[in-house]
Amino acid sequence: MPVRWLRNQRCFQVFERLPERMSLQPNQTSELTNYRKLAAAASSAKSGKKHPGKAILAGGIAGGLEICITFPTEYVKTQLQLDERSATPRYKGPLHCVSVTVKEFGFFGLYRGLSSLLYGSIPKASIRFSMFEFLKNKMADSKGNLTRPQTLLCGLGAGVSEAILIVCPMETIKVKFIHDQTQAQPKYRGFMHGIKEIVKEQGLRGIYQGLVPTILKQGSNQAIRFFVYGSLKSYFQQGDNSIDIGPIKTFFSGGVAGAASVFGNTPIDVVKTRLQGLDAHKYSGTWDCIKKIYTQEGLKAFYKGTTPRLGRVCADVAIVFTLYETVMKVLDMIWQTK
Repeated sequence: MPVRWLRNQRCFQVFERLPERMSLQPNQTSELTNYRKLAAAASSAKSGKKHPGKAILAGGIAGGLEICITFPTEYVKTQLQLDERSATPRYKGPLHCVSVTVKEFGFFGLYRGLSSLLYGSIPKASIRFSMFEFLKNKMADSKGNLTRPQTLLCGLGAGVSEAILIVCPMETIKVKFIHDQTQAQPKYRGFMHGIKEIVKEQGLRGIYQGLVPTILKQGSNQAIRFFVYGSLKSYFQQGDNSIDIGPIKTFFSGGVAGAASVFGNTPIDVVKTRLQGLDAHKYSGTWDCIKKIYTQEGLKAFYKGTTPRLGRVCADVAIVFTLYETVMKVLDMIWQTK
């Protein structure tokens, strides 16, 4: 049966009102069940609103798969940002960083520190998408549409939530772990040992270094990404939330959204990384870090690591949105919600 026919609201009503005690053959019962699932999925798409519970599950699955694909570029970005110009530079650029790492540690050297980020990526994406959908459901009109300021606000709320609950502690641990592995005598034997040592030496504050720039980074990140992605998706849908734009257009929209966020907040990301590294003691706070970077290294230092970050983030956001939308379609078919 054509999906377009199922999008008609009258069809939804027909399926809902079919008597449960009708005498149906087994194959007819199966077909009726399938039609109802398709109707539920189409109805959910038509409303433009998604259940936060589904968003938690879909976001977690998408986040876990995405980080396994894109981590090497995150590793290179972090290494370049920690390779301060005031010290003797070790890397000449992204490709040289990859070459040196593979030569010294093998291919899987590019995955050092993956565990700390992987443990955080699943709950991070879950919180991000569920919070966005929760705020969207509160602000959207009856058709599930948001105004542009509302989209920015929902994205901001999603970013701030993930920054406080997940991103700041996990990113701090990740940066310290990666930085530690570049030392002559690494002191962290693994993820859990690293957390234990950090908390032992610095307390809980040790895993919440750089909270302010992390909130600024994640808040602006998600505000920009959801705004750009939502605008492009709406353009492709031509105002009809029930239209499925497909994985190619979804991937493209996510990639553009990722690129926009990179150019919008790379300086914040640089400051955040410095404050979370092992040399964080050099700075008394966020503003002191900004002043010292500018004074000692110049304005260009705030965009250090842009190239590898651009590649990672574009792929990251494109993959996450594509996987999220795909998983959400499946959940709409098997999990009926109001």
